[in-house]
Amino acid sequence: MLIDSYDRVVDYLRVSVTERCNFRCQYCMPEKPFSWVPKENLLSFEELFEFMKVAIDEGVKKIRITGGEPLLREDLDKFIKMIYDYEPSIDLAMTTNAFLLKGTAQRLKDAGLKRINVSIDTLIPQVAKDISGKDVLKNVLEGVDEALKVGLKVKVNMVPMKTVNAQEIVDVLEYCKARGMSIRFIEYMENKFAKEGIAGLKSKELLEILSEKYSFEDEGFDGSSPSHYYKMDDGYKFGIIEPYEDDFCKKCNRIRLTAEGNLIPCLYFDEAMSIAESVKRGDIKGAAAVLKEVVRTKPEKNRWGGEDGEVSSRAFYETGG
Repeated sequence: MLIDSYDRVVDYLRVSVTERCNFRCQYCMPEKPFSWVPKENLLSFEELFEFMKVAIDEGVKKIRITGGEPLLREDLDKFIKMIYDYEPSIDLAMTTNAFLLKGTAQRLKDAGLKRINVSIDTLIPQVAKDISGKDVLKNVLEGVDEALKVGLKVKVNMVPMKTVNAQEIVDVLEYCKARGMSIRFIEYMENKFAKEGIAGLKSKELLEILSEKYSFEDEGFDGSSPSHYYKMDDGYKFGIIEPYEDDFCKKCNRIRLTAEGNLIPCLYFDEAMSIAESVKRGDIKGAAAVLKEVVRTKPEKNRWGGEDGEVSSRAFYETGG
């Protein structure tokens, strides 16, 4: 079992298989050129899998595949099957923009994937184009429909932004509710790669908008999830993620691995240790030692909203958010 210095059990590993993305979303990487890390700098799926086995043996129970956009990496379903075959009980999930999902959903499900998270920030094609930098909405919605059809559980994330998509909060919730998908509204997380001038909605503003149409009660947090949940009168639940609140970090149970082998203890922090050399030379004990050290030095909380008003320099496209 992996336990950090604040007595939190760390049993959730997020694995970025690529920093490449086919979107250029305003709140993530709008100005980044369409380039990518040379293939030789990336860990192969076999090398990543060697570390996955170490993490699972040390107590990791949930693995989420992220990017960039993970579906841009060829043979992703084979990597997922490696993990599933090693430990079928693992809660195996993926975060995707769903643009390429329609043609891959069945293979991913057959390989052992159980759940996906998809960002749907709007249901208006032009707004989706403005946010992501290309005409994407049709492909995204078709990908979501296909995922549901093949039996994948789908959770939707939305980043509400003033003057951009705030007027669609209710519409996106109703879209999810009609399809049996849960939704989480995520407060915009300031970072130096995002477009200047973005103004996100805080949870209080979100709740005020939703309370004009719905009645709901506060259900608090569910386990180690960073989502603050609310239950509507008909039983449907929605969540709000508030990265600037202390509760966001209180029960954090996750660490992150980049495609180049950097193991990161916190979404915000730039600090990392590499497992690349260890796995490339087959040093399993060395990789396990790095894992334990990263868990041991995991910070109590992120630095968002601190006295210095820091803005993270962590590239979310490297760590999957």
